[in-house]
Amino acid sequence: MNIEKIYNKAYDWLINYGPRFLLGMAVLFIGLWLIRLVLNRSHQGLHSKDVDPTLRPFLMSLIGVALRVLLILGVMQIVGIQMTLFAALVGAFGVAVGLALSGTLQNFASGILIMLLKPFVVGDNIGTQGIEGTVSSIQIFYTLVTTYDNRSVILPNSLLSNNMIINISREGVRRLDIYYKFSNGVDINQTISVVNKTIDQEEHCLKTPERRIGISQLDADSFTMAINVWVQAHGFEDTKLILQRVLLQELKDAGIKIGGL
Repeated sequence: MNIEKIYNKAYDWLINYGPRFLLGMAVLFIGLWLIRLVLNRSHQGLHSKDVDPTLRPFLMSLIGVALRVLLILGVMQIVGIQMTLFAALVGAFGVAVGLALSGTLQNFASGILIMLLKPFVVGDNIGTQGIEGTVSSIQIFYTLVTTYDNRSVILPNSLLSNNMIINISREGVRRLDIYYKFSNGVDINQTISVVNKTIDQEEHCLKTPERRIGISQLDADSFTMAINVWVQAHGFEDTKLILQRVLLQELKDAGIKIGGL
């Protein structure tokens, strides 16, 4: 008798809700396919309209989340789940979810601030939290930075909005500082002449702003020469390696010994 009742209830459920459930699943799968299509078209549209590369991933993520939420709500209506019940569940678990996702919500709000204030954009070289690299993408909740040795570092947006950020490349140029120590027996004028000639021949060094070459420290038996030259911010490390190698070779060829006694 109990089995018959269960069978009858199951049969009634299939008759009353089965078509709705099947229709809801069909709408879900078709909706997900349409969302992928919309996102692909949106990506192409943003690219063709030269939208800021910083905004593209953020807008795509935001559009994707909004469309999926609307799709799920629509499927719930089709299946017959009462929105009043859904609202009650949301209200009941709202506080708990808010506490659990407090860090995530902070990252979201920080992502919005980063997009609006633009302390950095995609392609900038930044330094923060002991990490230095190039901003690869800015997402809703995190920012991806690729270090100079090709490591991908995922930084929560709240960490970036609440801490100091050094934007290394925003100004376009950087000053490269090189220090060499020489004994007091070295001819200063000859050394400066060799350094100037080497920098003039190095294509990575800029003519303006003007370079500075002088004595930064005097000791009893030696002195330290400071070389301040301006270079492009992007490629700074490469220029530093090249210039130091060329300077070292030119000084050696001129018979000038680097170091103290």
